[in-house]
Amino acid sequence: MAKIVVYYVLLSFFYSFQLSNAASTTHNVIKFGAKPDGKTDATQPFLKAWSAACRSATPSTIYVPKGRYLLKAIVFGGPCKNKITVLIGGTLVAPPDYRALGNSGYWILFIKVNRVSVFGGTLDAKGAGFWACRKSRQNCPVGARSITFNWANDILISGLTSINSQSAHLVINSCKKVVVRNVRTIAPDQSPNTDGIHVQGSNGVSITGSTLQTGDDCISIGPGTRNMLMSGIKCGPGHGISIGSLGKEFNEDGVENIMVTNSVFSGSDNGVRIKSWARPSKGFVRKVVYQNLIMKNVQNPIIVDQNYCPDNKGCPRQTSGVKISQVTYKNIQGTSATAEAVTFDCSPSNPCRRIRLQDIRLAYNNKAATSSCKNVRGTSAGVLMPESCV
Repeated sequence: MAKIVVYYVLLSFFYSFQLSNAASTTHNVIKFGAKPDGKTDATQPFLKAWSAACRSATPSTIYVPKGRYLLKAIVFGGPCKNKITVLIGGTLVAPPDYRALGNSGYWILFIKVNRVSVFGGTLDAKGAGFWACRKSRQNCPVGARSITFNWANDILISGLTSINSQSAHLVINSCKKVVVRNVRTIAPDQSPNTDGIHVQGSNGVSITGSTLQTGDDCISIGPGTRNMLMSGIKCGPGHGISIGSLGKEFNEDGVENIMVTNSVFSGSDNGVRIKSWARPSKGFVRKVVYQNLIMKNVQNPIIVDQNYCPDNKGCPRQTSGVKISQVTYKNIQGTSATAEAVTFDCSPSNPCRRIRLQDIRLAYNNKAATSSCKNVRGTSAGVLMPESCV
């Protein structure tokens, strides 16, 4: 795991070096016809600026000055000839009618691009209308993720704020070498499926110094994610940092080499969670470290749930095939909002193995909390409150 940390330090240095040593051509979206009034459709001017930058043989910067820019669903596609920096000084706003983004599942999409950096700015997806549609059980669109990176490599996202996404705020899918730092995601705690950051099928992702306040997972980690570091995260409200849900499909890639460190959870439904469907699967979770974490009034500070089966559909009377092993919980302290602060509800057919608890201090109402263990094998050391059942 130490190798992973060193890797991310070098990766961050690489991005800083790369950005400070490259002269670039600047493309101001206003010169392409964008108006910063929040009412005039700026989609085509943004696409024209992107096209100019993408075909440039030298590094380019797309500059978005202060103001509000109305964008419909937009795709920034590659491959491009050189690296591109997107510098946002203003706010990008979605159309006021949530149906305008359609059923594509995205609002702002970067696809098949390399060496793209996004700095600053605010995304305002105006998700409240969509949430109301969902709540009323009407015939709603699928919901749009605010900003998505698909099949992208060497990506930097820094200083971005995303508010009121219809669905997930930031999605990283099938990417390599992605640095996310100093990002904020904000949505009401009852807004459905508004994950702060969702990562899947990606290798070498780091998320640092970010504040994630959402109606779903602060960070969700899907199948096929490897070598991921999360540090300096402020999570809550939300559903915590979750690996999963996994195991919905039988042939599913595993999750490996994950670290969550030096982070604070405040009033979230969960702290650190691993969740899998109760159905057969070839998936796995292994080599995970949770360390130096503070819980403040968190409902489930430490939880493994391998019996996920919403509405008892698709998995009744089955057990999870996802194999969970080599998971370490170290120096986790604070308060639980429920009496049971540590829960291991592992699969009876594939018990959790090589689980390690060390220096856990979690209280409930100024007393020691409790723990619960099913189908788990491992070791414990140091001060343990609640008492270990592993």
